[in-house]
Amino acid sequence: MIKKVLISTGGSGGHVIPAITIYNHLKNTHETLISTDIRGLAYLDKNYNTLVINTPKLNNYFLLPFSFLKILFLTVKSFFLLKKNNISILISTGGYMSLPLCLAAKILGIKIFLIEPNMVLGRANKFFLNFSRKLICYSKNLINLPSKSNEKIVTIKPLIRKEYYESSIYQKQDKLFTIIIIGGSQGAKIFDDLLNKSLASIAKQVSIKIIHQTSVKNVNFVKDFYSQNNIESKVFSFDHKLSEILKEGDLCITRAGASSLAELSYLNIPFVAIPLPSSKDNHQYQNAKYYKEQDCCWIIDQKKFDDQNFEKFLLELVKKSEDYMAKKNNLQKLNYQNTWNNVNQKILKIINEN
Repeated sequence: MIKKVLISTGGSGGHVIPAITIYNHLKNTHETLISTDIRGLAYLDKNYNTLVINTPKLNNYFLLPFSFLKILFLTVKSFFLLKKNNISILISTGGYMSLPLCLAAKILGIKIFLIEPNMVLGRANKFFLNFSRKLICYSKNLINLPSKSNEKIVTIKPLIRKEYYESSIYQKQDKLFTIIIIGGSQGAKIFDDLLNKSLASIAKQVSIKIIHQTSVKNVNFVKDFYSQNNIESKVFSFDHKLSEILKEGDLCITRAGASSLAELSYLNIPFVAIPLPSSKDNHQYQNAKYYKEQDCCWIIDQKKFDDQNFEKFLLELVKKSEDYMAKKNNLQKLNYQNTWNNVNQKILKIINEN
C-alpha cells in the first residue's frame, strides 16, 4: 500500500523551496501533497497537489487572542484534513505555518519528520522536536539543538531542486565576467543602493555583465541605473527558471538563505554573502559561516559595508584572483558525489525506516 505524505510549508521561498524539492523526491514512490499558506502559493504551480492552511503570524501582541483562536480552528480543520486524506507521514519545513498541522498530526499519531535547512534550529522545529521521528538537516553541529535531541538528527546533502543537477553540466559561453546579484524571494532593496557606486566604478575599469534580481517595484530603478552607466545587464523580480539564469554567473552577491547558498555551491559559483542583519537568531550569518569555514565564500557585514574596500575587493575577484580560484576549487570538492539519486535514496531510507 502506497503511503500518503503531506508536506507542510508556506511563507517565503526559504520554506517552500525545500518543500518542493522533497515533493519531487517522493512523488514517484508516495502519494504526495503540499500544504501552504497564501504567501507560499506564489512559488507553487499546478504541477503540485496543493492544500491551503492559512496560519496567521504570532508577532502582533494585540491580535494574539484572535490568532490563537484561529490556530485552534485551523488545528481542528487540519485534524479532519489529515484524516480525510488518510495521511500517514507529515513532513514540516518549519515556520509558524506548520503549527496546526503538526498539532493535529500529533493527536492522530501520524509520523512527523522535520526539515531544518538552516544552520540554526528554527523555533517551530524546536517546539515540535519531541513530537517528531527525525530532524533532517545538513550538519550535526546545528545551533540551538537541545543536547538530549542529538539522536533525532539525521544529515543529508543540502536540498537542491532537480533542475540544478541538470544545469551543472552547462558550459558558459559568454566571455564577460558576470556578476549575479540575488536579493532573495522578497527582494533586498538595500542591494539596489548599496552596491551601485562600486559596480559603476568597476565597470569603467573592466568589462562586466550584471544579472540582478530585485523586488517588482524596484525593477525600473535598477534597469535605469545600469543603462545610465552603460553596463550590460539583465534585471528581473522573481523567476521560476532561476537555475537557467544562475548558470551564466561567475560570481554571486547574495543574502544567505539556505537554499540559495546550496544551489550556488552546487553550481560551483563562488559567492559573497551579505547576511540579513535582522534574520531570526542570526541564521543567515550561520548559513554563510558553514561555507566560509570550508573556504568556499566570503562574508561581508552589511552594517560595516564600505564602498572603497568593497570596490577593491570585488575588482580582484573580477580578475579571477588566486583567492577566487581557490573558492571555486573548494566548492567543487564540497559537492563531490552530490547527485539527485544519492540524496533521493537517503531521504527514502530515512522515511521508510521509521
